[in-house]
Amino acid sequence: MQELLPLAEKIGDILKTRRETIGVAESSSGGLISAALLAIPGASAYYLGGAVVYTLQSRRVLLDLPDSAFAGLHGLTEELALVLARGARQRFATTWSISEVGAAGPTGSRYGDPPGTSCIAVAGPTERALIVRTGNPDRVANMRAFAAKALELLSESLASRSLG
Repeated sequence: MQELLPLAEKIGDILKTRRETIGVAESSSGGLISAALLAIPGASAYYLGGAVVYTLQSRRVLLDLPDSAFAGLHGLTEELALVLARGARQRFATTWSISEVGAAGPTGSRYGDPPGTSCIAVAGPTERALIVRTGNPDRVANMRAFAAKALELLSESLASRSLG
């Protein structure tokens, strides 16, 4: 987790300066995104909540997302990540949210996505989503890689908003 902290600190500083907030919905990163953001002193000023939504049931309960929100979504897609990010933003009533959903390994998803695949999205004043493919079946390495990429996307989103 140490490698995540410099980026989390940068994100925390921006959010505190702007008086903006963040919510998190993560799956295969297992809480690493939230842990990194919460490791920064003063996190209570910007971090309003997070959920590890590893199953459909947890998405229903923790994010209050109905099954209809996932209609037609199969596999790991940017659209799925955006549904989760928007759900977290609404659930926690935040300025920004970040979501991650993937197949950490050693096997792929039930829809045929290979291990090392993750979809990450940011929802807020701007929205962005991307797919990460590490090509690696190492579960722990992928969890770290997914969390790092999520924090990078959030940092880029925050920076692009300040520029334009």
